[in-house]
Amino acid sequence: MSLTACEKEVFARILKEELVPATGCTEPIAIAYAAAVAKRALGKAPDSCAAEVSGNIIKNARCVAVPNTGGLKGIEAAVAAGVVAGNAELALDVLGAASGSEEEIRRFLASREISVCPAAGDALFFISVTVRAGESFAKAVIEGFHTNLVLIEKDGKELFRSGGKDNACCVADRSLLTVEKIVEFADTAELEKIRESLERQIAFNSAISEEGLRGDWGANVGKIILKTFGECPEARLKAAAAAGSDARMGGCDKPVIIVSGSGNQGITASMPVVEYAKQKNADRERLLRALIVSDLTTIHQKTGIGRLSAFCGAVSAGCGAAAGIAYLDGGDFSRIAHTVVNALAICSGMICDGAKPSCAAKIAAAVDAGLLGYAMSLNGKEFLDGEGIVVKGVDNTIKNVGELASEGMAQTDRKILSLLTEKRSGR
Repeated sequence: MSLTACEKEVFARILKEELVPATGCTEPIAIAYAAAVAKRALGKAPDSCAAEVSGNIIKNARCVAVPNTGGLKGIEAAVAAGVVAGNAELALDVLGAASGSEEEIRRFLASREISVCPAAGDALFFISVTVRAGESFAKAVIEGFHTNLVLIEKDGKELFRSGGKDNACCVADRSLLTVEKIVEFADTAELEKIRESLERQIAFNSAISEEGLRGDWGANVGKIILKTFGECPEARLKAAAAAGSDARMGGCDKPVIIVSGSGNQGITASMPVVEYAKQKNADRERLLRALIVSDLTTIHQKTGIGRLSAFCGAVSAGCGAAAGIAYLDGGDFSRIAHTVVNALAICSGMICDGAKPSCAAKIAAAVDAGLLGYAMSLNGKEFLDGEGIVVKGVDNTIKNVGELASEGMAQTDRKILSLLTEKRSGR
């Protein structure tokens, strides 16, 4: 197989589109972004705010701390932070410069009405924030993915309307991705065209991982892994990824470079590869090319699954990280393909029940599954066609997982949301 010049350009564009910074968990940050846009359109401080969001947004925004709010959690906090301190020009870094606004955000929450209701219909990704001051109001709507503004209104007049939820920032054709093409692109890519994106991924995600290991964040999963299992190489790989999520879910204001719209997936796809490269004293070029394999393998899997679903995205990213580690070790397409299939066969049933501190533990489990999948491949063992969801051809297995997640787990997603929002009495 030989990649065309056009395909190489598309793959480079995919990385540039995907590897962008976000401060905080991307669902509450998308809410803050919509709130900041609506406030800017209103032109003054609002008296009240109303958020209408789809179920998956509720699921992923209800239990994580919003950065630069002093630990406040939930949709109301995200709306308040966006209105009070958000910079609408910065998209998913909307709260990156909000430090020092904690007290003002708290006062806004205490003195203004902020209502939240589920969106009608079955859209997986929908956010509408309306802000009011006296008789004037403004609204911003995001649909499809985190930065896709489809509507801005003021006093019922459209200020902006896009072509809809599929009028994506993601214009590069992800359907061109296959594992074999990803490996060939990693081998032959002109690194200078994408070096900035990859270097920023290393710098940003390493910084938040180090903060997770240094501070008291979330459930301290990364620190507990090292405390319990010591400084063995495998523990370091899992801890490096989990610690970044600990900090991020705990409201750390350090930005991360996301993958497939997710900071946790961006951390998981990158940090095990970065840590493994340190352990192996790999040169910089080999690390960057391994990150290409990890990032694009993660994106390839998520293309069929979608941005939000009942399927835990850490599985995709942990599998991607294992592919990158195999590449770092000199693995060819066959070795990487077997690693991916093995990893997917091990933990493709992990559910996404919202963004929260336990995401760090799921990340550790996903990385562990990826490492086991790679170890099996090194020992000449692989899961075979017909064994469960595994079928012949790595891309066909990835397709099966995509159908499982996007179609088969739709009812699972609805039940998860019901369990999360239903009032239950406990003992």
